[in-house]
Amino acid sequence: MSTNDNPPEEPMGSELPPQDEPVQGARPGAKADRPAEEPGASATSAAPAESAAPAAPAPPVEPAQTGRQRLAAGLWPPRVSRAQLIVALLLFVLGLGLAIQVRSNSDSSALRGARQEDLVRILDELDGRTKRLEDEKQQLEDQRKELESSSNQAEEARRQTVEKERQLGILAGTVAAQGPGITLKITDPKGQVQSDQLLDTLQELRAAGAEAIQINGVRIVAGSYFSDEGGGIAIDGKKITQPYEFKVIGKSQDLEPALNIPGGVVQTLEKEQATVAVTRSAKIVVDVLRAAKQPDYARSSSS
Repeated sequence: MSTNDNPPEEPMGSELPPQDEPVQGARPGAKADRPAEEPGASATSAAPAESAAPAAPAPPVEPAQTGRQRLAAGLWPPRVSRAQLIVALLLFVLGLGLAIQVRSNSDSSALRGARQEDLVRILDELDGRTKRLEDEKQQLEDQRKELESSSNQAEEARRQTVEKERQLGILAGTVAAQGPGITLKITDPKGQVQSDQLLDTLQELRAAGAEAIQINGVRIVAGSYFSDEGGGIAIDGKKITQPYEFKVIGKSQDLEPALNIPGGVVQTLEKEQATVAVTRSAKIVVDVLRAAKQPDYARSSSS
């Protein structure tokens, strides 16, 4: 028996193709026939791309703002809407109206800046006027009651008629009058006093309760008027010369304070460099008379 020492031949086709040796640095799963890139190749190829597109410069960092700067930036420039403009205009008009009203009230007040003593004196004067009106009202009511309850109503009516005639005669200047009051003398050496200032003096005296007034021989009645004539002053067309002397019958405690109130008659005349003297008297005589005029057309409704 012959023995074959040669090893058996492997069948053809069973040979495995030779495998490439793994390349150092190749990724797992990469094909074996792909040549490996050298370590410096990627850096060399990336350099042209970076030089072609330079990176943008970083924006500058703004400094942090303080609280005052943030407040100023929020307030200016102002952001105003149409509704805000309308409201602002309405508030401006309202404020202007209130300011005008307050100023007009302040300017029209004659007692602005008055002292406490002057205000007390004016208040006493007003109280005196109120009391006089109340007394007159009570007197008229008493007269009405007397007429209603008197047994001889005709005689009582005649008595009251005579008394009323006397009172009306004093007011009309047809009868003389006397009583307590004051004498007011105005000396005007520079001739600065005008007729309207004397008229203001007369009105102030009437408001303080003057019942009969006589000025330089002219009886003052309801229809008296003042005028400037030939560098002087005329009352009811009769020219008078200074000093101007007022004889006034009334309650002196009311008449004198009324002339001396702040901004009143005395201060106004003294601003014109005139001298004013007020003297109280227990008896003032007003004896200048006016002729009674008979009306041409008016008749009593009882006749």
